[in-house]
Parts: sequence; C-alpha cells; structure tokens
Amino acid sequence: MKTILFTPEKASTLNDILRSHLPAALQADISKSKIRRLIMAGMVSINGGQCRNPSAMVRAGARVSALIDEEKLFYEKQPDDISYEVTARDVLYEDDVILLVNKPAFFPVEAGMVGSRDNLHAAVVRYLFEKQKREHPAMKNPPYAGIMHRLDRETSGVILFTKVRSVNAACHDMFEKHTVKKCYRALVCADSFSDAASIFGGKKSLSVEMYMGRISPKSQAAKWGPLAEKAGGLYSKTDFTLVEAGLLEGKKTACVDCLLHTGRTHQIRVHLASLGLPILGDRLYGGRPYRRIMLHAYSLTFTHPLTGRSLTVQAPLPEGFEGALRG
Repeated sequence: MKTILFTPEKASTLNDILRSHLPAALQADISKSKIRRLIMAGMVSINGGQCRNPSAMVRAGARVSALIDEEKLFYEKQPDDISYEVTARDVLYEDDVILLVNKPAFFPVEAGMVGSRDNLHAAVVRYLFEKQKREHPAMKNPPYAGIMHRLDRETSGVILFTKVRSVNAACHDMFEKHTVKKCYRALVCADSFSDAASIFGGKKSLSVEMYMGRISPKSQAAKWGPLAEKAGGLYSKTDFTLVEAGLLEGKKTACVDCLLHTGRTHQIRVHLASLGLPILGDRLYGGRPYRRIMLHAYSLTFTHPLTGRSLTVQAPLPEGFEGALRG
C-alpha cells in the first residue's frame, strides 16, 4: 500500500482530479470506473477526511490523498469472454447517426479495469472503421461510437450506439428520463409453467415495485436488493408477463417478458428473485447454476433523435428463450 498526494491548482470534482493526476502518478492507464470505485471504497481523503462522493467539489490548494494497493488496482480477472467481431448480420438497425447491434453473451460492453479486455464498443468501432475504409481507403482515424447504455456481460440482445456526437444529448436524455421502452425476456427457475403461474396468482401479468440499492459490503461482490428510501434506496418498477412456457434441453420451464419502467442496477434480476422466480444461471440471486444468466434484451422502442419518429428494434431470441408447449 502507498499513499499518493495531490494538491489541485483549481477547484474541481474529486473524480476529475483523480482522473487528471492518478494515471501520471502511477504511470499507467486507469479506467474511469476504477477511479470511481476507488473513491466509493473509501480510499480517498480530502484534507484528512475520508470522502466517498466522486462528485464532491475540492477547492484549489486542498490536500487530496489516495491510498493505493497497486496489486489489487491493476489485477483484472480474466473471465471466459468470447472472441467476437461485429458483422452486418449482427446489425439490427443503422443510419447516419445511430447503430443498434445484437450483443452476444459473454462479451463486455466496454473495456475492463485496465483496458486490456476486448469489448463491444471496440468491436463496433472496428466494424465502422472497416466499413468506412471500403468507401474511403485513405481514411486513417477510427470513427466515433458513443455508448448510451449498457448490458451485463452475460446478457445478450439489442444495444444502441451513436455514430455522431451531435445526437448524444438527445439519446442520453431518453435513457435518463426512461422514455425508452426496454423489453427483456428471462428464463426463470420454475419446475413447470404451472408453478410459475401460481406465483403470478393466476394472472398473466403483474408488476413489482420497490425501493432498492446495494445491500452487499464494498469488499464483496456487488449485490442489490430491497433498501428503504431513507437508507438510500431508489424507486424501481418492472412489469412482468408470463409467456406460455419455455423449453430448455428437454425440460419445461417458464419464460417471462420484462418491461422496465426504471433502470436500476440488476433491477430485473432482483425483482424476479423477490417473486421467488430467480433467473436461471443467476446464482447471485438464488438461481440454479447454468452456463449463463438467461436474460436477453429483446427490444428497444424509442424516438429517433433526428427524425422524431418512433422506432422499435428487436433482437432475435437466442436458443432456449423461445416459447414452448405449456407444461
């Protein structure tokens, strides 16, 4: 462990100060997410007082210290990421300003802690670069691709990127204000469709609403769950519709369609677990072990940032997510 000291020359947020100074002090690239987690883990102090708020304002001349464990900071678990390149077959919709692709499971959306892992954002940039070079062979600089939202590494399905910065604000607003209609399909742990139907109380659809937040200690795997508003919990709501049934490797189970009204971390996973229907493969929330978390981002419905018309873009259901015979 070592302590690194900074004295900013001008006022700025704690997050921005560390992003400006920490990579040079350690002579290494450090991702934005890792710096944010360093702060929230309580490893940074301002004038001797611990600060866990990345957005805290720091005055010019203040004494900022960061306690660094370099072995942990630069360690990056090597998961079973797949090798993947975006092809025309994976593109669900594309025009001059936006691109929607069908993300595979086991492929992260963005770079890891030290930027060494391949990721969907990088694959989208490569796809656009190769496409543009076919039209303009002299092009040397990779094109722009903006990340507007994210999916967990094991979650497959539709995800939107911007191709020009001029539409970022409009796209960011529609995700921030939840005007995007995001539909997922989950394969849940139920011995039969009838068992799942009984949890739904004989109805085809139901909603789950709760205040939720992180419930695990900072030193453990991040886990979310019910958390009172006064303790920092945020409101969340999901509508669930029970699909007729699912069939996976010869065993009958249940498919559930999920419509998000809010966008909290692990929201669908937490809400389904609260019903007693954890997602298959989601061991963090009580699901039976499986080769992946069986959650697929099925469709996005949104207003085009330039034309203003409504678009619905769907990602084909992977094997196992299709409806099957009632069981």
